[in-house]
Amino acid sequence: MKTLGFVPNSLLTMQRVPAIAKSVIQMNKAVFSPDGQVDLGFKRLVAHIASQAVGCQYCKAHTSVSATRFGISEEKMRDVYTYNQSPLFCDKERIALDYALAAAAVPNDVTDKLYGQLCEHWNEEEIVELLGVIGMFGFFNRWNDSMATPLEEEPLAAAEHLIADKGWRVGKHR
Repeated sequence: MKTLGFVPNSLLTMQRVPAIAKSVIQMNKAVFSPDGQVDLGFKRLVAHIASQAVGCQYCKAHTSVSATRFGISEEKMRDVYTYNQSPLFCDKERIALDYALAAAAVPNDVTDKLYGQLCEHWNEEEIVELLGVIGMFGFFNRWNDSMATPLEEEPLAAAEHLIADKGWRVGKHR
């Protein structure tokens, strides 16, 4: 509720087994702790790109809402799919998004070269934070796509406004 302004349908589904819902909430709190070194808005862009890697429309809609709520401009959110060429992204952000795309891919596509480039821009704690986001969204992506979790009104509107012209579609999350 505090993060999005509404309770996500995915969490409502998880509540059928309260221990799962509670552990996911704890993981979410740890991954998105305001005490971390990585900007909270940027973490949502990492989650967005990780979700793009596997095609989870539900999570891409949710991260469109949360990224803009945590300081990412609408212009930058719209440019996230062309981050490699966009002047709105710096090299440090680009390599982290490359890492998110590779780490979320199945099979994993992180190479020694990519990891070395990541280490040139991010320290160990920051890398753990980034991978925490990627790993947690790996769970969310599988959960929401497998459950065909219905998309709530606010993320649906945000995705239609911000990323529909980039190929986003509601898909099975009606």
